Amino acid sequence: MSLKIAVAAPFKHMRKERLQRSEFVFYIAIDRKWMNKEQANQLLERAKAEGLVEIDGGTIRLLFDLAEVSIPLGFKPTSDLLTVESPYEELLGRIAAATGRPPQEIVAELHRIVSDNFDGNLRVEAAVVILAKKYGVAFEDKLAALERSVMKKR
Repeated sequence: MSLKIAVAAPFKHMRKERLQRSEFVFYIAIDRKWMNKEQANQLLERAKAEGLVEIDGGTIRLLFDLAEVSIPLGFKPTSDLLTVESPYEELLGRIAAATGRPPQEIVAELHRIVSDNFDGNLRVEAAVVILAKKYGVAFEDKLAALERSVMKKR
């Protein structure tokens, strides 16, 4: 959620629906001093990868309703916004936490599903969703990211 807030902040502050990349980077790095220029660009690329923004040429447009985001007083994003955990790994972690089993056991079960039930013809991204359903773990918020990761592998 703080990624969404960090991305929304320049748009809210400047009261614009579209920003130039340079305006975005200036706001994050120079105006607010939240990050350096390189990190601000990484933040923008992460937001694009998460489906929060669209970048057309040098113009950035939000892909969510700006009105639904409120920026808390004193908000300052941390650099861990730049680290990306794959949706696959995050779901594995959720399943391990819900079942109280170590992640290695979950991965072993996942590979048994792929090999035994699907003769190796199932991607691990789909198998982790099957396991999440089996154990009643929420996965809906990760579906779009899982789909994007599958599309990148093609």
